[in-house]
Amino acid sequence: MLNISHNKLNQKVKLDHFKSHSRVFHERHYAVLNKFIAAFSLIAIIVLFLPWTQNVAGRGFLTTLTPDLRPQTIQSPIPGRIEKWFVREGDFVSKGDTILFISEIYTEYQDPQLVERTAQQREAKQRSVGSYQDKIRALDQQVSALQKERELKLSQARNYLMQSRLKVKSDSIDLEAAKTNIAIAERQFDRTQTLQQEGFKAVTDVEEKRLKLQETQAKLISQENKYLASQNEVLNAEMEIARIDAEYTDKISKARSDKYSAASGQFEAEAEVSKLENQETNYRIRNSQYYITAPNNGYINKAIKSGLGETITSGEKLVQIMPTGYDLAVETYIEPIDIPLIQIGEPVRVQFDGWPSIFFSGWPNASYGTFGGQVVAIETFISENGKFRVLIAPDPDDRPWPDMVRVGSGAYTIALLEDVPIWYEIWRQLNGFPPNYYTTEGSTGTETPAKGKS
Repeated sequence: MLNISHNKLNQKVKLDHFKSHSRVFHERHYAVLNKFIAAFSLIAIIVLFLPWTQNVAGRGFLTTLTPDLRPQTIQSPIPGRIEKWFVREGDFVSKGDTILFISEIYTEYQDPQLVERTAQQREAKQRSVGSYQDKIRALDQQVSALQKERELKLSQARNYLMQSRLKVKSDSIDLEAAKTNIAIAERQFDRTQTLQQEGFKAVTDVEEKRLKLQETQAKLISQENKYLASQNEVLNAEMEIARIDAEYTDKISKARSDKYSAASGQFEAEAEVSKLENQETNYRIRNSQYYITAPNNGYINKAIKSGLGETITSGEKLVQIMPTGYDLAVETYIEPIDIPLIQIGEPVRVQFDGWPSIFFSGWPNASYGTFGGQVVAIETFISENGKFRVLIAPDPDDRPWPDMVRVGSGAYTIALLEDVPIWYEIWRQLNGFPPNYYTTEGSTGTETPAKGKS
């Protein structure tokens, strides 16, 4: 009761004659209490100087060390309709075993002979490519023949041009000789006529010279015609060379144009062949994707889609599978203030959910039911929960992890750091300071994050 009354009960009632009063209120109870307090204080002071292993704690869960052996879902690579299941939940499947069969729902893929017909189209296009190649070879031969024929024709025309030029030269010489002859004939005629007038020549002599002069003039005119004709032949020969060159250039250009057209058709046919080969390969791969198979050895955990005739889309989840033969690891999350102290290879103690343990974070050697681990990976970017992800693998120098723990189970991790007195750890916790940095082996005194102590 609260002592708020003015009537003092202990002054009115005497307790000395009670037996219980004599047992409790005596002089010795103060000495026992003082001894208890002194012993407790001594023990507390001794405990404060006991060693304590600093640690960085984290919560996480069990996973696998390699990503390809983690729990996964099998998805449908193509849209389809579920036709048949080959497994049940809980069944063990080996890599490549068929899990279910789906059928096609798109009309453009429902032809049962789609692959064969595509192969026939590809073969037809390949034969078309061969035809274009034969045509190109024929046109190449035609171009080669035209080029040879053009050279022969040009050679013949050049020879004729040379002959014409030589004939022009010969006719020009004959023309000059005719001009010389007419000049001689004119002088002879004039001289004979003069002598006839003087009486030294007869009239018949004059007539003969006149006749000879006229014959010489006729030869001169004839020779001039020959000379002009030979010059015309030279011009005709030059025109013939140009005509032959133009004619065969046109023929060769046309043959080459046909060749390039055939080459263009060949390239288009080859492109069609490649496209049809791609389609044929895609159709074959699509046919093989009707059977959904296991990617690795494992157990069927859950059928997400069930029943027959259910339509599924591409990428839709069908089955959950848990691979076997995996190596366990713990995925834990560390506060950003403590992440500089975590290093690759640092020892860690792990407590699994559901596994009996007596755990003292500061005295790992006195803990029972914890298992050793090592840090194998540290995330370099903060996670969505505001912490850094750390991956812990079993410590090969410690006892193996229990076989009964399952992937996904929770785990509590303790990364072991420096050994300090308990009073220092209490002072650090009260002030909210991070665990100590300390110099690692082989360093030169510069403070670096600790690797920890086991």
